[in-house]
Amino acid sequence: MTTVQTRPVPPKRRAKSHKRVSRRRYMWRRIWVATLGVVVIILVIAGISLGQTLSQPSTDPMSARVAEWARNNGLGAVVTMIETIQYQLNPPKIGGKPTDMALLNPVKTAPQGRQSARINPLAKPVTPVVSPALPGEGQWHVVVSNASGPVVATAYVRPSSMHSSYLAGVAWMRSNQLKFALHPGYNDPGSSALFHSKDTVAGATTGLVATFNAGFKIRDARGGFYLNGHTAGQLTNGAASLVIYKDRTMRLGMWGRDFTMNSQVVGVRQNLKLLIDHGKLASNLDAAVQSNWGATIKGAYYVWRSGIGVRADGNFVYVAGDALSVRDVAVLLKNAGAVEGMQLDINPAWISYMWYTHGSTFAAHKLVNFQRPVNRYLEPTSRDFFAVYLR
Repeated sequence: MTTVQTRPVPPKRRAKSHKRVSRRRYMWRRIWVATLGVVVIILVIAGISLGQTLSQPSTDPMSARVAEWARNNGLGAVVTMIETIQYQLNPPKIGGKPTDMALLNPVKTAPQGRQSARINPLAKPVTPVVSPALPGEGQWHVVVSNASGPVVATAYVRPSSMHSSYLAGVAWMRSNQLKFALHPGYNDPGSSALFHSKDTVAGATTGLVATFNAGFKIRDARGGFYLNGHTAGQLTNGAASLVIYKDRTMRLGMWGRDFTMNSQVVGVRQNLKLLIDHGKLASNLDAAVQSNWGATIKGAYYVWRSGIGVRADGNFVYVAGDALSVRDVAVLLKNAGAVEGMQLDINPAWISYMWYTHGSTFAAHKLVNFQRPVNRYLEPTSRDFFAVYLR
Protein backbone atom coordinates (compact mmCIF):
# COMPACT_ATOMS: atom_id res chain seq x y z
CA MET A 1 0.00 0.00 0.00
CA THR A 2 1.42 3.30 -1.13
CA THR A 3 1.06 6.27 1.14
CA VAL A 4 0.85 9.71 -0.45
CA GLN A 5 2.63 12.26 1.61
CA THR A 6 1.54 15.86 1.47
CA ARG A 7 4.01 18.60 1.93
CA PRO A 8 3.10 20.81 4.84
CA VAL A 9 2.56 24.48 4.09
CA PRO A 10 5.49 26.45 5.36
CA PRO A 11 4.59 28.60 8.33
CA LYS A 12 5.75 31.71 6.49
CA ARG A 13 3.24 31.16 3.70
CA ARG A 14 0.42 30.63 6.21
CA ALA A 15 1.25 33.91 7.85
CA LYS A 16 1.13 35.73 4.52
CA SER A 17 -2.26 34.15 3.65
CA HIS A 18 -3.63 35.03 7.07
CA LYS A 19 -2.33 38.58 6.68
CA ARG A 20 -4.04 38.92 3.26
CA VAL A 21 -7.36 37.72 4.69
CA SER A 22 -7.04 40.09 7.62
CA ARG A 23 -6.31 43.01 5.30
CA ARG A 24 -9.27 42.07 3.13
CA ARG A 25 -11.58 41.87 6.13
CA TYR A 26 -10.28 45.15 7.45
CA MET A 27 -10.81 46.80 4.06
CA TRP A 28 -14.42 45.53 3.78
CA ARG A 29 -15.08 46.52 7.36
CA ARG A 30 -13.95 50.07 6.57
CA ILE A 31 -16.11 50.12 3.44
CA TRP A 32 -19.17 48.97 5.43
CA VAL A 33 -18.50 51.47 8.21
CA ALA A 34 -18.06 54.27 5.66
CA THR A 35 -21.21 53.20 3.78
CA LEU A 36 -23.18 53.00 7.00
CA GLY A 37 -21.87 56.40 7.98
CA VAL A 38 -22.99 57.90 4.66
CA VAL A 39 -26.44 56.28 5.03
CA VAL A 40 -26.77 57.63 8.56
CA ILE A 41 -25.74 61.11 7.43
CA ILE A 42 -28.25 60.98 4.54
CA LEU A 43 -31.02 59.80 6.88
CA VAL A 44 -30.19 62.52 9.41
CA ILE A 45 -30.20 65.21 6.71
CA ALA A 46 -33.40 63.77 5.22
CA GLY A 47 -34.96 63.61 8.67
CA ILE A 48 -34.09 67.25 9.39
CA SER A 49 -35.42 68.31 5.96
CA LEU A 50 -38.64 66.29 6.38
CA GLY A 51 -39.01 67.54 9.94
CA GLN A 52 -38.73 71.16 8.78
CA THR A 53 -41.37 70.49 6.10
CA LEU A 54 -43.78 68.84 8.53
CA SER A 55 -43.26 71.53 11.20
CA GLN A 56 -44.61 74.26 8.92
CA PRO A 57 -48.24 75.19 9.63
CA SER A 58 -50.42 73.64 6.93
CA THR A 59 -53.84 72.18 6.21
CA ASP A 60 -52.23 69.69 3.81
CA PRO A 61 -52.72 66.09 5.01
CA MET A 62 -49.62 64.35 6.37
CA SER A 63 -49.57 61.86 3.47
CA ALA A 64 -49.60 64.66 0.90
CA ARG A 65 -46.86 66.61 2.70
CA VAL A 66 -44.59 63.57 2.92
CA ALA A 67 -45.28 62.72 -0.75
CA GLU A 68 -44.52 66.30 -1.85
CA TRP A 69 -41.31 66.31 0.19
CA ALA A 70 -40.27 62.97 -1.36
CA ARG A 71 -40.94 64.17 -4.92
CA ASN A 72 -39.00 67.35 -4.25
CA ASN A 73 -36.04 65.30 -3.01
CA GLY A 74 -35.62 62.76 -5.79
CA LEU A 75 -37.91 60.04 -4.40
CA GLY A 76 -40.66 60.42 -6.99
CA ALA A 77 -40.32 56.79 -8.12
CA VAL A 78 -41.01 55.53 -4.58
CA VAL A 79 -44.10 57.76 -4.27
CA THR A 80 -45.37 56.61 -7.67
CA MET A 81 -44.94 52.95 -6.68
CA ILE A 82 -46.95 53.47 -3.47
CA GLU A 83 -49.67 55.40 -5.32
CA THR A 84 -49.83 52.68 -7.98
CA ILE A 85 -50.45 50.01 -5.34
CA GLN A 86 -53.15 52.16 -3.72
CA TYR A 87 -54.84 52.75 -7.09
CA GLN A 88 -54.78 49.03 -7.93
CA LEU A 89 -56.37 48.20 -4.58
CA ASN A 90 -59.09 50.82 -4.96
CA PRO A 91 -59.86 51.60 -8.63
CA PRO A 92 -62.91 53.73 -9.62
CA LYS A 93 -66.17 51.82 -9.40
CA ILE A 94 -67.84 50.79 -12.65
CA GLY A 95 -71.62 51.29 -12.97
CA GLY A 96 -74.07 51.70 -10.12
CA LYS A 97 -76.01 54.71 -8.83
CA PRO A 98 -74.78 57.72 -6.83
CA THR A 99 -74.92 57.31 -3.07
CA ASP A 100 -75.13 61.09 -2.54
CA MET A 101 -78.44 61.62 -4.37
CA ALA A 102 -79.38 64.37 -1.91
CA LEU A 103 -76.99 66.67 -3.82
CA LEU A 104 -79.39 66.61 -6.78
CA ASN A 105 -82.26 68.03 -4.74
CA PRO A 106 -80.76 69.92 -1.78
CA VAL A 107 -82.75 71.64 0.92
CA LYS A 108 -83.22 75.24 -0.21
CA THR A 109 -81.19 77.74 1.80
CA ALA A 110 -82.42 81.22 2.64
CA PRO A 111 -81.26 83.80 0.07
CA GLN A 112 -78.60 86.26 1.16
CA GLY A 113 -80.23 89.24 -0.48
CA ARG A 114 -83.31 90.27 -2.44
CA GLN A 115 -83.37 88.38 -5.74
CA SER A 116 -84.61 90.17 -8.80
CA ALA A 117 -87.00 88.12 -10.93
CA ARG A 118 -85.88 90.13 -13.97
CA ILE A 119 -82.37 88.61 -13.91
CA ASN A 120 -82.19 84.87 -14.56
CA PRO A 121 -78.75 83.88 -15.86
CA LEU A 122 -79.46 80.25 -14.88
CA ALA A 123 -82.37 79.60 -17.22
CA LYS A 124 -80.53 76.71 -18.94
CA PRO A 125 -79.43 73.77 -16.75
CA VAL A 126 -76.21 71.82 -17.24
CA THR A 127 -76.76 69.32 -20.04
CA PRO A 128 -76.67 65.82 -18.49
CA VAL A 129 -74.02 63.44 -19.83
CA VAL A 130 -75.91 60.23 -19.02
CA SER A 131 -79.39 59.52 -20.41
CA PRO A 132 -81.97 59.30 -19.01
CA ALA A 133 -81.11 61.97 -16.45
CA LEU A 134 -81.81 61.46 -12.77
CA PRO A 135 -84.43 63.73 -11.15
CA GLY A 136 -82.70 67.06 -10.45
CA GLU A 137 -79.55 66.17 -12.41
CA GLY A 138 -78.00 69.28 -13.99
CA GLN A 139 -80.42 71.67 -12.26
CA TRP A 140 -78.92 74.82 -10.77
CA HIS A 141 -79.36 75.61 -7.07
CA VAL A 142 -78.54 79.15 -5.94
CA VAL A 143 -76.27 79.13 -2.87
CA VAL A 144 -75.21 82.80 -2.77
CA SER A 145 -77.20 85.80 -3.97
CA ASN A 146 -77.40 89.55 -3.59
CA ALA A 147 -79.87 92.28 -4.51
CA SER A 148 -79.28 91.71 -8.24
CA GLY A 149 -80.00 87.98 -8.12
CA PRO A 150 -77.98 84.73 -8.06
CA VAL A 151 -74.22 85.10 -7.59
CA VAL A 152 -73.02 81.53 -7.00
CA ALA A 153 -74.98 78.40 -7.93
CA THR A 154 -74.22 74.69 -7.95
CA ALA A 155 -75.36 71.71 -10.02
CA TYR A 156 -74.48 68.00 -10.13
CA VAL A 157 -74.26 65.51 -12.98
CA ARG A 158 -72.87 62.02 -13.53
CA PRO A 159 -69.67 62.39 -15.56
CA SER A 160 -70.10 59.21 -17.63
CA SER A 161 -72.25 56.11 -18.04
CA MET A 162 -69.22 53.98 -17.16
CA HIS A 163 -68.70 55.68 -13.77
CA SER A 164 -72.38 56.28 -13.09
CA SER A 165 -72.10 56.04 -9.29
CA TYR A 166 -70.11 59.30 -9.13
CA LEU A 167 -71.51 62.83 -9.16
CA ALA A 168 -69.34 65.67 -10.44
CA GLY A 169 -69.97 69.14 -9.05
CA VAL A 170 -70.39 72.29 -11.16
CA ALA A 171 -70.18 75.78 -9.66
CA TRP A 172 -71.41 78.85 -11.57
CA MET A 173 -70.04 82.31 -10.69
CA ARG A 174 -71.60 85.53 -11.93
CA SER A 175 -68.61 87.62 -12.99
CA ASN A 176 -70.07 91.12 -12.99
CA GLN A 177 -70.99 90.78 -9.30
CA LEU A 178 -67.64 89.36 -8.20
CA LYS A 179 -64.00 90.27 -7.57
CA PHE A 180 -61.24 87.69 -8.07
CA ALA A 181 -57.92 87.37 -6.25
CA LEU A 182 -54.93 85.07 -6.78
CA HIS A 183 -53.10 83.88 -3.63
CA PRO A 184 -49.68 82.18 -3.53
CA GLY A 185 -48.96 79.11 -1.42
CA TYR A 186 -45.98 79.08 0.93
CA ASN A 187 -44.29 76.28 -1.07
CA ASP A 188 -45.64 76.86 -4.55
CA PRO A 189 -45.01 79.15 -6.31
CA GLY A 190 -42.73 80.26 -3.45
CA SER A 191 -42.40 82.77 -0.66
CA SER A 192 -45.60 84.74 -0.09
CA ALA A 193 -43.50 87.79 0.82
CA LEU A 194 -41.93 87.72 -2.64
CA PHE A 195 -45.35 88.26 -4.22
CA HIS A 196 -46.47 90.85 -1.66
CA SER A 197 -49.45 88.70 -0.84
CA LYS A 198 -50.37 85.90 1.56
CA ASP A 199 -51.26 82.24 1.54
CA THR A 200 -54.55 82.52 3.43
CA VAL A 201 -57.78 84.54 3.37
CA ALA A 202 -58.21 84.36 7.16
CA GLY A 203 -59.08 87.78 8.52
CA ALA A 204 -60.31 88.92 5.09
CA THR A 205 -63.54 86.95 4.80
CA THR A 206 -65.86 89.94 4.46
CA GLY A 207 -67.71 89.41 1.19
CA LEU A 208 -65.91 86.11 0.53
CA VAL A 209 -68.18 83.80 -1.49
CA ALA A 210 -65.84 81.10 -2.89
CA THR A 211 -62.31 79.73 -3.04
CA PHE A 212 -60.91 77.14 -5.43
CA ASN A 213 -57.65 75.38 -6.27
CA ALA A 214 -55.31 76.63 -8.96
CA GLY A 215 -53.22 74.42 -11.26
CA PHE A 216 -50.25 72.06 -11.12
CA LYS A 217 -47.03 72.87 -9.31
CA ILE A 218 -45.37 75.59 -11.38
CA ARG A 219 -42.53 73.31 -12.50
CA ASP A 220 -45.16 70.94 -14.02
CA ALA A 221 -47.63 73.50 -15.35
CA ARG A 222 -45.68 74.30 -18.55
CA GLY A 223 -46.21 77.94 -17.84
CA GLY A 224 -45.80 80.54 -15.15
CA PHE A 225 -47.28 82.39 -12.21
CA TYR A 226 -47.31 86.19 -11.98
CA LEU A 227 -48.49 88.32 -9.08
CA ASN A 228 -47.87 91.96 -8.12
CA GLY A 229 -44.89 92.40 -10.43
CA HIS A 230 -43.10 89.11 -9.62
CA THR A 231 -42.94 85.91 -11.67
CA ALA A 232 -42.37 82.24 -10.87
CA GLY A 233 -41.66 79.94 -13.78
CA GLN A 234 -42.07 81.63 -17.14
CA LEU A 235 -45.20 83.09 -18.69
CA THR A 236 -45.53 81.11 -21.92
CA ASN A 237 -47.26 82.01 -25.17
CA GLY A 238 -49.94 79.47 -26.07
CA ALA A 239 -50.54 78.42 -22.44
CA ALA A 240 -54.04 78.29 -20.98
CA SER A 241 -54.21 81.25 -18.60
CA LEU A 242 -56.41 82.84 -15.96
CA VAL A 243 -55.65 86.57 -15.85
CA ILE A 244 -56.71 89.00 -13.11
CA TYR A 245 -56.74 92.77 -13.66
CA LYS A 246 -56.49 95.76 -11.33
CA ASP A 247 -60.28 96.12 -11.25
CA ARG A 248 -60.37 92.49 -9.95
CA THR A 249 -62.07 91.13 -13.07
CA MET A 250 -60.82 87.81 -14.43
CA ARG A 251 -60.44 86.47 -17.96
CA LEU A 252 -59.59 83.05 -19.36
CA GLY A 253 -57.88 82.31 -22.66
CA MET A 254 -54.58 81.76 -24.42
CA TRP A 255 -51.57 83.83 -23.36
CA GLY A 256 -50.00 85.74 -26.26
CA ARG A 257 -53.17 85.59 -28.35
CA ASP A 258 -56.04 86.74 -26.12
CA PHE A 259 -53.93 88.87 -23.78
CA THR A 260 -50.34 89.86 -23.01
CA MET A 261 -48.67 91.63 -20.11
CA ASN A 262 -49.68 95.25 -19.53
CA SER A 263 -49.95 97.70 -16.64
CA GLN A 264 -53.49 96.54 -15.78
CA VAL A 265 -52.55 92.89 -15.17
CA VAL A 266 -51.95 92.00 -11.50
CA GLY A 267 -52.10 88.21 -11.62
CA VAL A 268 -51.64 85.36 -14.11
CA ARG A 269 -51.94 81.62 -13.51
CA GLN A 270 -51.03 79.34 -16.42
CA ASN A 271 -51.66 75.58 -16.65
CA LEU A 272 -51.09 73.43 -19.75
CA LYS A 273 -53.16 74.09 -22.91
CA LEU A 274 -56.83 74.98 -23.38
CA LEU A 275 -59.32 72.12 -23.10
CA ILE A 276 -61.92 74.19 -24.96
CA ASP A 277 -61.12 76.96 -27.43
CA HIS A 278 -63.77 79.04 -29.17
CA GLY A 279 -66.39 76.47 -28.21
CA LYS A 280 -64.48 73.46 -29.59
CA LEU A 281 -62.93 70.62 -27.60
CA ALA A 282 -59.16 70.16 -27.96
CA SER A 283 -58.28 67.45 -30.47
CA ASN A 284 -55.83 65.63 -28.18
CA LEU A 285 -58.00 65.11 -25.09
CA ASP A 286 -57.56 61.32 -25.21
CA ALA A 287 -53.90 61.25 -26.21
CA ALA A 288 -51.00 60.54 -23.82
CA VAL A 289 -52.69 61.76 -20.67
CA GLN A 290 -49.50 61.80 -18.62
CA SER A 291 -47.44 63.90 -21.03
CA ASN A 292 -50.24 66.24 -22.16
CA TRP A 293 -52.54 66.56 -19.18
CA GLY A 294 -50.49 65.72 -16.09
CA ALA A 295 -48.97 62.77 -14.24
CA THR A 296 -51.75 60.86 -12.51
CA ILE A 297 -51.60 57.82 -10.27
CA LYS A 298 -50.41 54.93 -12.50
CA GLY A 299 -50.98 57.20 -15.50
CA ALA A 300 -54.69 56.57 -14.98
CA TYR A 301 -57.27 58.39 -17.04
CA TYR A 302 -59.93 58.36 -14.33
CA VAL A 303 -58.87 60.29 -11.22
CA TRP A 304 -59.89 63.35 -9.23
CA ARG A 305 -59.72 66.33 -11.61
CA SER A 306 -60.85 69.94 -11.71
CA GLY A 307 -61.27 72.59 -14.38
CA ILE A 308 -62.61 76.06 -15.05
CA GLY A 309 -64.30 77.67 -18.03
CA VAL A 310 -65.82 80.95 -19.11
CA ARG A 311 -69.18 81.14 -20.85
CA ALA A 312 -70.17 83.38 -23.74
CA ASP A 313 -71.95 85.65 -21.22
CA GLY A 314 -68.67 86.14 -19.32
CA ASN A 315 -69.68 84.07 -16.28
CA PHE A 316 -67.36 81.35 -14.98
CA VAL A 317 -68.02 77.68 -14.33
CA TYR A 318 -65.82 75.37 -12.23
CA VAL A 319 -66.07 71.56 -12.29
CA ALA A 320 -64.60 68.86 -10.03
CA GLY A 321 -65.09 65.22 -9.23
CA ASP A 322 -63.64 61.76 -8.85
CA ALA A 323 -63.21 59.19 -11.66
CA LEU A 324 -62.90 61.92 -14.31
CA SER A 325 -60.91 61.70 -17.53
CA VAL A 326 -59.56 64.80 -19.26
CA ARG A 327 -62.39 64.48 -21.78
CA ASP A 328 -64.95 64.24 -18.95
CA VAL A 329 -63.71 67.59 -17.55
CA ALA A 330 -63.87 69.23 -20.97
CA VAL A 331 -67.37 67.86 -21.70
CA LEU A 332 -68.65 68.93 -18.28
CA LEU A 333 -67.35 72.46 -18.86
CA LYS A 334 -68.86 72.60 -22.34
CA ASN A 335 -72.20 71.26 -21.13
CA ALA A 336 -72.21 74.02 -18.50
CA GLY A 337 -71.83 76.57 -21.31
CA ALA A 338 -68.06 77.16 -21.40
CA VAL A 339 -66.59 78.45 -24.67
CA GLU A 340 -63.03 78.57 -23.26
CA GLY A 341 -61.81 76.06 -20.68
CA MET A 342 -58.70 74.81 -18.94
CA GLN A 343 -57.76 72.01 -16.57
CA LEU A 344 -56.76 72.95 -13.04
CA ASP A 345 -55.13 70.64 -10.47
CA ILE A 346 -55.65 66.86 -10.35
CA ASN A 347 -55.34 63.92 -7.90
CA PRO A 348 -57.12 63.58 -4.53
CA ALA A 349 -54.99 65.81 -2.32
CA TRP A 350 -55.25 68.96 -4.41
CA ILE A 351 -58.91 69.43 -5.43
CA SER A 352 -60.95 72.02 -3.50
CA TYR A 353 -63.94 74.28 -4.14
CA MET A 354 -65.71 75.91 -1.21
CA TRP A 355 -68.56 78.38 -1.19
CA TYR A 356 -69.31 80.54 1.85
CA THR A 357 -72.42 81.95 3.51
CA HIS A 358 -72.62 84.96 5.85
CA GLY A 359 -75.79 84.49 7.86
CA SER A 360 -75.76 84.68 11.63
CA THR A 361 -72.36 82.95 11.39
CA PHE A 362 -69.75 82.55 8.67
CA ALA A 363 -69.93 79.03 7.20
CA ALA A 364 -67.95 77.14 4.56
CA HIS A 365 -69.42 74.44 2.31
CA LYS A 366 -67.79 71.86 0.04
CA LEU A 367 -68.89 71.58 -3.58
CA VAL A 368 -68.17 67.84 -3.58
CA ASN A 369 -66.79 65.46 -0.97
CA PHE A 370 -63.11 65.98 -1.76
CA GLN A 371 -60.30 64.99 0.60
CA ARG A 372 -59.23 68.43 1.85
CA PRO A 373 -60.74 70.18 4.90
CA VAL A 374 -63.36 72.84 4.33
CA ASN A 375 -61.12 75.46 5.99
CA ARG A 376 -58.18 74.71 3.69
CA TYR A 377 -57.74 78.26 2.41
CA LEU A 378 -58.52 79.93 5.73
CA GLU A 379 -55.24 78.55 7.10
CA PRO A 380 -51.71 78.51 5.64
CA THR A 381 -51.65 76.35 2.51
CA SER A 382 -48.79 75.05 0.41
CA ARG A 383 -50.34 75.64 -3.02
CA ASP A 384 -51.68 78.75 -4.72
CA PHE A 385 -55.43 79.28 -5.05
CA PHE A 386 -58.16 81.73 -6.08
CA ALA A 387 -60.52 83.66 -3.79
CA VAL A 388 -63.80 85.21 -4.95
CA TYR A 389 -65.52 88.19 -3.28
CA LEU A 390 -68.73 90.14 -3.74
CA ARG A 391 -68.28 93.51 -5.43
